[in-house]
Amino acid sequence: MNSARIDLQPILIAGPTASGKSAFAMAIAEQVDGTIINADSMQVYRALRVLTARPSPADEARVPHALYGFVAASDAYSAGRFVRDVADAISKARTAGRRPIIVGGTGLYFKALLEGLSPIPEIRDDVRAFWRGEAGRRGAEDLHRELQSRDPTMASRLQSSDTQRIVRALEVVQSTGRSLAEWQALKGEPVLKEAETVRFVVQVDRAELHARADARFASMMTSGALDEVRALGDMQLDPDLPAMRAIGVAPLLRFVRGEIESAAAIALAQAETRQYIKRQETWIRRHMISWIVINSKEMESSMRDIFAFIQR
Repeated sequence: MNSARIDLQPILIAGPTASGKSAFAMAIAEQVDGTIINADSMQVYRALRVLTARPSPADEARVPHALYGFVAASDAYSAGRFVRDVADAISKARTAGRRPIIVGGTGLYFKALLEGLSPIPEIRDDVRAFWRGEAGRRGAEDLHRELQSRDPTMASRLQSSDTQRIVRALEVVQSTGRSLAEWQALKGEPVLKEAETVRFVVQVDRAELHARADARFASMMTSGALDEVRALGDMQLDPDLPAMRAIGVAPLLRFVRGEIESAAAIALAQAETRQYIKRQETWIRRHMISWIVINSKEMESSMRDIFAFIQR
């Protein structure tokens, strides 16, 4: 394989859930000898292959994939860890002579990739354990009052019910002696320079996107989603962990526990998906203005031109 391939520009592919971005990434990867690298905050979790629509084992056999299904559900994966992991994955792809293709629907991950993250120091294990224990014992509103006394700036920015972010702010102020707001004001180093990437965003008509998402979730129900959720529930994890907040987990857990009927659980999960799509589309409009828009309906007919563009 030509060694010059190591220097080829990474390809970034974003888009809302169910837009077809993963299939688009596969088509490109097969054309350019690419490695597909995950930029979806939920597809990192090992326990959630079905519910997060992770690439299938057959897809993973066709094309190398990285950063999929490698994190335990008990672990709170973060954008900071993503930045380190994606830099390593990009380096490994290039070393192997493959073109990095970074695909996902988590806007913050792309922002971190192209703009960097604030250089917040690592939190000591004892501090993290203390505040997470306090969250379980005292609850969000009490911790918010605690944050108000220690870091009023961050307290004013956070809702009193947002346990995860309140705990994070308390961890940072205790561990570093500085407000999280101060750290967030500092700029980090990007992993990639935007000008040295090729960036696509896949878009779909809203009504069609909703129909696709609804159909996909219905399919998940016949493909093992309930088994995943039962296994997750058996772990008795903190409900504030990211994996426990994946779309569909909460309503399906309610069904598993006999609190609601199956149809109601599916309807709630589909409604969650539509709300998530709306947030993704808002992010895309605000932060991905310079990205090349690919309409899913025209994708197949445009592939020849797309291949020519990315290989020029």
